[in-house]
Amino acid sequence: MALLASCREQLVTDDPTLLLRFSQDTVRFDTVFSSTAGQEASATLQVMVYNDHREAIVIDRVWMEDGKEFSVNVDGESDLDRLTRLQINGGDSLFVFVRVGIATQGQDGPLWHSDALHMHLSTGITQTLYMEACGQDVIRIRSTKGRSDFASYRFAADKPYLIYDTMVVGNLTIDAGAQIYMHNGASVYVTGDLEANGTMEEPIVFAGDRLDRLFDSVPYRFASGGWDGIYLVADHQAQYDLKYVDILSGNVGLYCYSEQTDQLPQLRMEGCRIHNHAAYGLVLLNVDAEVVNSEISNCRSYCVYCQGGEHRFVHSTVASYYGNTNIRIHSEWKDESAAVYINNLPKTAPQTITGFENCIITGYLSNQVVVATPFDRYYPAVWRGNYLKTDTLRIPHASANVYWQESDTVEVFRNTYYKYKQYQYYDFRLDSVSPAIGIGDPQVALSYPTDRVGMPRSERVDAGCYQYSE
Repeated sequence: MALLASCREQLVTDDPTLLLRFSQDTVRFDTVFSSTAGQEASATLQVMVYNDHREAIVIDRVWMEDGKEFSVNVDGESDLDRLTRLQINGGDSLFVFVRVGIATQGQDGPLWHSDALHMHLSTGITQTLYMEACGQDVIRIRSTKGRSDFASYRFAADKPYLIYDTMVVGNLTIDAGAQIYMHNGASVYVTGDLEANGTMEEPIVFAGDRLDRLFDSVPYRFASGGWDGIYLVADHQAQYDLKYVDILSGNVGLYCYSEQTDQLPQLRMEGCRIHNHAAYGLVLLNVDAEVVNSEISNCRSYCVYCQGGEHRFVHSTVASYYGNTNIRIHSEWKDESAAVYINNLPKTAPQTITGFENCIITGYLSNQVVVATPFDRYYPAVWRGNYLKTDTLRIPHASANVYWQESDTVEVFRNTYYKYKQYQYYDFRLDSVSPAIGIGDPQVALSYPTDRVGMPRSERVDAGCYQYSE
C-alpha cells in the first residue's frame, strides 16, 4: 500500500483546476538605488512555490515578461530557457530567488518598476508571480582611497546622497529634506562649521543604505551599527547648528570633540532625533551645547556622554531601551551604562556643567543618570521639572523633579518594547498615565511653546520633547 501511495503521488495531473501556490503573489522591493546600467543589484528575495496536491504538476515553460531589471533563479537555474518539463511532485516545493538592478533613471524623484514571471503548466494554465520595485537615483560620494575630502560641501534635497566611505569636509551645509544614506562603515567628519536647516515638515535624515529587510517584519533600519557615525572635530570655536535632523542606526550618532580648553565650539540642536546606535548617541567633549526639543534614545552604551563645557538640555527625552525586544536584531546586547553620564572628574579638561530642565531620563536599567564630580554640593548645574530614573543624583541645584520609584507601575511612554510580530516599534511619546505629564516648569516652557512635533504647551507643561496628546 505504501508503494502504491508513492506511485500515485508521482502521477502527473491533467486537471486544470489544480494550481501551484506561491508564498506571495507579488515580490515587493523597498527603494532600490539606481546605478549605471543597473550594475548594482539589490538584495535577494525568496519566494516558495508549493504543490499542495497529491498528483505531480509539470511546468512546461518559464519566462519573464520583460527581464530587463529583474532577474530570477528558479530551482537553481537562472537560464529560464533550460527550464522545460519541470516537475513538482505532490507535497513538494521549489525556490524562486528574485533580484533587481535599476539603471539610472534621469529624474530626481522615485520611479516604480515592475515585471512578471510566468509559469505555463502542462494543463494549459499559466500562473504568474509579479515583481515591483521603487528605483531612486542618488548622488554617490566615494573614493578609491577610502576617503573623500572637501573644503566645503552642501547636501541639497533634490536627490538622496549615498556615502560609501569616509567623507571629510570643512564647512558643511545641509538643506531641509536632504536624505543622506551611509554605507557600512561610512562616516562624516566636519572640521569647520555645520549648518543643518531641517524643518518639522522636511527633516534631514542620516541612515544606513540597507533599505531591505532583515526578516519579513523587520526592516534593516531597525538594526543598529549599519554605518559608523558623524564626527564634529573642529580645532577652533566652530558653530554647529542642527535643526530637525534624524540620525539613525549607526555606531555613533553625533560625536563632538575638541582639544580646546577655552573658546569651545558651540553646538545647538533643536527638534533632532538620535536613535538606535550600537555605541553612543550624543557625545560632548570640550563643547558648549544647548539641546532643545530633541529625542536621544536606544543606544547600547551611553545615550548622552558629557565631559568639558557647559551643556543645557531643555524639553528633551533620553530613553534607554536598546534591545528591549525578543528578536535578535543587534550584534551585541545593551551594556550596563546609564542613559546619561556626566564626567566632571578630569583635571585637565574644562569644567563640566550639564543641566536638564523639563526633560525625561529613563530606561529599563535601575539607574539612568550618573554625575561624576568630586564635590557634589558645589556642582552648579540646574536640574528642574524633570522625570528621572536615578538613585545617584545628589546635587543641591536639583529641585522640583519627579523621581522613579520601585513601586511605580505606570508607563512613561506609549511603547518601550519592540513587538515585531504586531509591527509595533518603540514610541517615546507620552502614555496617557505617564508620570511626566504636567510636571514641567512653566517658566522654562515659555521660550519653547511647542513640542518636537508642533503640539502647544500653553495649557499644561509636560516633561520631555513630546507633549501628551490622545
